[in-house]
Amino acid sequence: MALTPSKGAAYARVMGIGAAIPSRVVDNAEMCTYIESSDEWIQQRTGIVERRWVGEGETVESLSLDAARKAIDAAGLTPADIDAVIISTVSHMVQTPSLAAIVAAKLGCADAAAFDIAAACAGFCYGLGQAESLVRSGAATHVVVIGAETLSEITDVHDRSTAFLFADGAGAAVVGPSETPAMGPVVWGSDGDQAEVISMTRPWPQAVEEGKPSHITMAGQQVFRWATGFIADATRRTLEVSGLTADELDLFVPHQANNRITDAMLRHLKLPETVTVARSIKKYGNNSAASIPIALAELIETGEAKSGDTCLMIGFGAGLVYAGQVIIVP
Repeated sequence: MALTPSKGAAYARVMGIGAAIPSRVVDNAEMCTYIESSDEWIQQRTGIVERRWVGEGETVESLSLDAARKAIDAAGLTPADIDAVIISTVSHMVQTPSLAAIVAAKLGCADAAAFDIAAACAGFCYGLGQAESLVRSGAATHVVVIGAETLSEITDVHDRSTAFLFADGAGAAVVGPSETPAMGPVVWGSDGDQAEVISMTRPWPQAVEEGKPSHITMAGQQVFRWATGFIADATRRTLEVSGLTADELDLFVPHQANNRITDAMLRHLKLPETVTVARSIKKYGNNSAASIPIALAELIETGEAKSGDTCLMIGFGAGLVYAGQVIIVP
């Protein structure tokens, strides 16, 4: 007796990118009505001028659907072509059913595999790593990867250390088969010994029992040191395992956590000035798992990213977790 093994595509590629931006604009002037701060201080510390929060009728589900539809359309496919849906989110407020199962059904992806992952700000790159493996193993042909967050719903707007950072949004990518290499190996990992550095103030059952909300809490200085040291090294490793050199890179799209972190990474990586660096945090804030696809979608929309460009991505966040890879822009 011999089992039939899995057999998929020789390579995988990103076929389309889409983003969904919430309607409510929250500028630094409004933010300073919640916390004692100033527009100048926020911009100097983070690079953020304004961020987006969900408006009336907008939810993590509606943003996911919008971003996914745009990515599927950009890939030249229909929902019926999608056989797996992966959503990274920390702001789907029920344990079950998964957001991915709901979104897959509403998209019209008949009988698609669907599951959520919780990898915070690294979640989109985690999802891409899984999608590439699914396509190359034959477990799926076309996978939609979505990073979607409504962090405004779990942010304490009066917490001066976090309120000005977090935002909402969704971004998506379609991953499918390729005849040539178009996605580098994922470089990923975790350090649960630092789990308390970014966490929630209390478990949901305790929040319900006490009648107090559970909010994101973060030790900013520890995160900054980790991101500008260890994560900068992980970013360099990601480029190395792709087989490319810095001179062959066109785009750098890091998680939009803080412009100071991005600047520190650039000093560490010594990327050529010809590399375009994503800075979408200025307009959209830190939208966790959604930040990388939103930033890439913006570069594509403005023409700063072109089809065939090489793009280095790195996500990092609560866990602590990180993930990155190099892709060819669709």
